[in-house]
Amino acid sequence: MEVTPARDADSGAAPGSPIDPELSADHEPPMNPDPSMNPDPPIDPEPPIDPELPIDPELPIDAVRPARPGRWFAAAAAIAFLAWLAYTIVVNENLHWDVIVAYLGDGRILGGLWVTIQLTVLSMVIGLVLGVLAAVMQLSDSPVLRGTSALYTWFFRGTPLLVQLIFWFNIGLVFPTFGIGVPFGGPKLIEWQANELITPFTAALLGLAINEGAYMAEIVRAGIRSVDPGQREAAESLGMSHRQVLRRVVLPQAMRVIIPPTGNQFISMLKTTSMVSVIAGAELLTVAQRIYLGNFEVIAMLIVASIWYMVLTTVASVGQHFIERRFERGHARLSTRVRRNLRPFAKEPA
Repeated sequence: MEVTPARDADSGAAPGSPIDPELSADHEPPMNPDPSMNPDPPIDPEPPIDPELPIDPELPIDAVRPARPGRWFAAAAAIAFLAWLAYTIVVNENLHWDVIVAYLGDGRILGGLWVTIQLTVLSMVIGLVLGVLAAVMQLSDSPVLRGTSALYTWFFRGTPLLVQLIFWFNIGLVFPTFGIGVPFGGPKLIEWQANELITPFTAALLGLAINEGAYMAEIVRAGIRSVDPGQREAAESLGMSHRQVLRRVVLPQAMRVIIPPTGNQFISMLKTTSMVSVIAGAELLTVAQRIYLGNFEVIAMLIVASIWYMVLTTVASVGQHFIERRFERGHARLSTRVRRNLRPFAKEPA
């Protein structure tokens, strides 16, 4: 039986037989010398690059800003409206600017202004302390502490501040006396009458501070959660207690997040103190109301109170700006401060 030699898979020739030179490398057929017969004509080479031209020339951009007539029209309308409003306010004889100027420095107005500042500062300080305590309780592992903090936040954020102020002012209807002694009906060592203890100022302070504490709890909690958990773990690995970790590591870093909303709360508190007028708290608006009940200059006295509120909020806004800048500057050296706080707890090498 005759055996036919196998052919090479690539070239199609039998093993050992000479390969056709025309079917050499890449097995491409020869090009037809006639260019018209070639299906794919050769690609023209790129033109030579002029050495005098830059390699990556930048084309000049002659951009023209598009016209925005709507913006110019809106700006002109705003300027015209503000000019008309200013002119109307200045020339309006019913505003009695002479009365406004005369009462801006009145002693009674300044006394109410001082009460407003006292209520604002004390309420914010007490509210901040309550907020920190409530935030720490919310982050506790104890379900009892978490539930207590959640109940406090839910109740005082869920009821209107005006209702709380009226309630504290009339607390004597529920508890006629307050005292210190044995609980659950035992004898009392010291006892006070509620109507003598809860003055309008005290009721206003209780209402504003406790209500503010519920809002500050959420602000502080958000600031604490913004700190990387690794910071706490690193501090605990050095043997620091929970209180030391919170005071020296967590809160300094959380202040950068806590400061801006706290400043907004302070500015809001300056204006919220005007609600104390419903319980005759002797703050700025209450004093202005007492004056216009006597001279019937209602609008003028309200403008006087508004001017002083604007002055207070402006000063508070400027202070908030500088405090935020201070903490932003310290954030750049945050790691240095944290290492300095942790250094006393680091173990010395053996």
